[in-house]
Amino acid sequence: MQVLQILNSKALHEVVTVKPGTTVGAASELLSSRRIGAVIVSPDGKNVAGILSERDIVRELGRKGAACMADKVDDIMTSKIIGCTRDDSALQVLEIMTEGRFRHMPVMENNEMIGLISIGDVVKARLSELAMEKEALTGMIMGN
Repeated sequence: MQVLQILNSKALHEVVTVKPGTTVGAASELLSSRRIGAVIVSPDGKNVAGILSERDIVRELGRKGAACMADKVDDIMTSKIIGCTRDDSALQVLEIMTEGRFRHMPVMENNEMIGLISIGDVVKARLSELAMEKEALTGMIMGN
């Protein structure tokens, strides 16, 4: 399965973003209210300046305490972003996410973000692929 198929299967295609300069507290409230694990930091919704995840916030809370909520997302976001393209396979993306130990990846085209996938999206796609392969093999063995 390709990333494009994963994007098309998602119920919501909207990528939640915050602008650079947003406070960590405001980003945390957004994560909580939307029940999501990360937001893309972007000046315009297309160009990716960074990504801020729950993990980033928890690490900063542990380091600095509640005072970090007044800091800007720019100060704690991950700015070295690894993205994928719509033509990458689910297996390729899963390997990259697992090796990099991150759970969200922007889908890029011509240096602009066209979507966001999570490791949950990719695992769901892989499980679907494996189920189809199992059915095909079972059919071949049973002579169907």
